[in-house]
Parts: sequence; C-alpha cells; structure tokens
Amino acid sequence: MTRKRQTTGSRLLMAVAVGLLFSGCTSMPWDNTPFYNAAPSRPTTLSTVPVPAGFYRVNPGDTMAGVASAYGRSPQDIASWNGLAANSPVNPGQVLRVSPPMASGSVVAPPVSVTSQTPPAVAAPAAPAAAPQQGVLQWPLRGPILKAFVAGRTKGIVIGGHPGDPVRAAATGRVVYAGTGIEEYGPLIIVKHDDSLITAYGQNSTLLVKEGDAVTQGQPIAEVGVDNRGVGSIQFEVRQNGQPVDPLGWLPK
Repeated sequence: MTRKRQTTGSRLLMAVAVGLLFSGCTSMPWDNTPFYNAAPSRPTTLSTVPVPAGFYRVNPGDTMAGVASAYGRSPQDIASWNGLAANSPVNPGQVLRVSPPMASGSVVAPPVSVTSQTPPAVAAPAAPAAAPQQGVLQWPLRGPILKAFVAGRTKGIVIGGHPGDPVRAAATGRVVYAGTGIEEYGPLIIVKHDDSLITAYGQNSTLLVKEGDAVTQGQPIAEVGVDNRGVGSIQFEVRQNGQPVDPLGWLPK
C-alpha cells in the first residue's frame, strides 16, 4: 500500500512539472528582485515619481560618498552637479544627478526633488510616467529590427547585428543580473536605471560587466551573439514598473 501511494505521488508531481514546462511561465531575475515585489520602504508617492536616466533616488542608508563611488564619480562632482556641499547629508527620496549636466546622451531636465513631506499637488503628476518617453534610452545596438514588440505576445524586440559587435547600455544604471541562468535568453544582462525602469540584453556572446557594476549610457556591456539559426542578434527588452513595454517608444527614432 505504501509503495502504491509513493508511485501515485510521483506521478502527480511529474504531471505538475510537465504542466509548468508547457505553460511557458519563465521566471526572470527581475521577478525575484526587490524593485517591484518588496513592500515599499517609503511612501507610495515617492515610488510613483519617475527618475530619468542620469539621476539617482537616494535610498535609506545612502551617503554622498557611497552614491559617488557607485557611479564612478567623486563626491565633489556629485555635490557640484546638485548645488550641494561635498559633505552634505542626503535623505531618502532625494534625487541626485549622477552624470554631468551636459554629457552626451544624458537627460538634462532638472530632477524632481521629493521628500516625505511632499504635498499631494507635487506628487499628482505621476500618471504620465506610464507613457513612453521617446529618446530617454539609447540604442544598445544599431541594426535591423528582426522581431517587433507585440503587446501580450512578445516581451521585447530582436535587433540584428554582427557577432562580436559591442552591446551598449541604453542608459546610466546598475547591473542587477549578469549570467547564463535562463536558457531562453542565453548570456543575459539586466540593468536597473531607476525605481521604475529596467532594460534587459539577451543572446550575447560575451558579458563585459558583472552584477553590482555601475554603468553609464553608451558603455559597452556585452558582445553580440547568435540565435539558434546562427543569426547575429540580441534580444532587447524594456520593463516599466515590472511590465514589458515596446522599446521603440523609448529609443530615438
């Protein structure tokens, strides 16, 4: 009787596993990061205010020196770009410029200064954040679009290229995943740009950065690989607030 129960249980587990395999549900590294799944550590109004590329929203425990080090800058540079003293304390929710104001490809619009005392009138314009912001991102690779984005059916686009060509960071940010743990994507890099925007670069041949690295817009982060047909290309995805969006809405025309 015991052996029969064990056999029945094994068959049930196998059926569940097969069902999951064919359901097409792939767990992505960003699904397991705290950026979207963890409970907010500050008022919701802070997380709904978008931070453009080239800026950084201060988290609890951050310091001016720590932010500067993460982005390869000096505290004096960060302080100067934000009109602060180099030893100024920083507060959770504060938005700092982390790239030169006139650097090529940087966003030059002034950051949104947010604190926990922000009045509702300032936090209200959060709705437009759902709309694409044309030109915020840079093309990671210049080439033909081999597969377009289709809402509800695809998660990004496929850009054609030559194997070994550089794949560049679409905007300033931090690498939150670099590895080969998902066969569907091959060697994959995921970069977090702010609290709402993440980009992913799949199907590379070589990864040039590692998890935790700060990257700047246009920096080579990988090299183009080939798909299962031997065609040189990369998979490029953009996620806003955890949802896949059409990358063409964020790239220069």
